[in-house]
Amino acid sequence: MFIAIARLIRLVALAVAGVIVAAILLRLVSANPANAIVSDLHDAGQALAGPFKNLFSIRNATTAMAVNWGIAALVYVVVGDFLARVIARSQPRRMRSVGTAV
Repeated sequence: MFIAIARLIRLVALAVAGVIVAAILLRLVSANPANAIVSDLHDAGQALAGPFKNLFSIRNATTAMAVNWGIAALVYVVVGDFLARVIARSQPRRMRSVGTAV
């Protein structure tokens, strides 16, 4: 049970980071912001990376967004992996049954 929860946490963290990285890439390649998919991914990335907004002040807005959001994606992966490891290790160990020698 604990292993399944740990895997789910790791999967969610990777999915969040994936959305942020996709939004960064779409901005870097100058994807059409009027497109619904591009707009939705950017909005989701902006919401997920919100606490990291203006972490570093860089003159170029695109570079600033890529750096700050990239740090957010990295933090999500690192924290998700840490939580998954803690939960996986908290699983009680099974008792080994001692066989009787005949």
